[in-house]
Amino acid sequence: MHQHADQGRKLPAQCVHLIEERPNPSTDYFVLPALQVAGYSIQRHVFGQPVPDFALLERSRVVFVRYIPTAWARIVQQHRACLASVIYFMDDDLFDLGAAHGTPLRYRLKLARLATRRQRWLKAQRAELWVSTPYLQDKYAAWQPRLVQPFPLAKSPSAPGPDPSADEYIRLFYHGSASHQAEIDWLYPVIQAALATEPRLSFEIIGAAKVNRRYRHLPRTTVIHPMSWPNYQSFLAMPGRHIGLAPLLDNPFNRARSCTKFFDITRAGAVGIYSPGPVCRATVNPGVNGLVVPLVIDKWVQAIIELARDAILRQRLIQAAANHPPAGL
Repeated sequence: MHQHADQGRKLPAQCVHLIEERPNPSTDYFVLPALQVAGYSIQRHVFGQPVPDFALLERSRVVFVRYIPTAWARIVQQHRACLASVIYFMDDDLFDLGAAHGTPLRYRLKLARLATRRQRWLKAQRAELWVSTPYLQDKYAAWQPRLVQPFPLAKSPSAPGPDPSADEYIRLFYHGSASHQAEIDWLYPVIQAALATEPRLSFEIIGAAKVNRRYRHLPRTTVIHPMSWPNYQSFLAMPGRHIGLAPLLDNPFNRARSCTKFFDITRAGAVGIYSPGPVCRATVNPGVNGLVVPLVIDKWVQAIIELARDAILRQRLIQAAANHPPAGL
């Protein structure tokens, strides 16, 4: 059985109470695998559920994923001496609101309320810090954070990858959240030019009203309303996607991100086009399991057209991506 490089020590079975806003990729890609490898018994709690009686929490570990709700902060603070440990995991730079400049105001207010302002509280609770990237590990080195590597979800049998014999249409997609508005805006002229150049291309993007207003007038374009993480996993398993896009503009918030888009795109049976830089450097081998293309509009259009017109290349890249070992194994 493989283990994460940072998870070599085996700990005795112990109850962990995992606190998350709702089912989410941060838990599934990072936190659950780390806890499962360590042999913990895990109970998941979402926001809004009643906090269990403290008798059920005593001598357990409490793990917060990204956000810390008031009800759980209160009970942890009251009974900290009786808990085995408190752990906080973040996979974005949630402690630095300046890094979130340019993200939607509503998102920044949420970060401030549920994460950024909790930093002093976490230190008072002697919390361990778990992070997703070397960038965050270096930035918060004084806290001696633990680096947790991502682990891909089970492969979907419904997404077999590009078929060289079925080349009548090519579906291109970008599934960024609202925090990627800068990338959504940057992609517009790329998609506009690619659709105009290659009539077999169609495009799929996830977004709310603002994204819909921007993209709905493009030909052969579908704007999908945002959905829950479990629903997204089912949606991603639907066959018929060929090329996934993962541009990442160079800004402070993006420097802390991890390359989990590689896992999403691969699960969809598609080939990914990625930005250069440290975020995906350890995961994407250019020309082997994906394409790495400078953030120049014409170059991204060219890469999309090349993949759309070369089914054999797509097949080779997706097969290599599907066989790519999880980070840290």
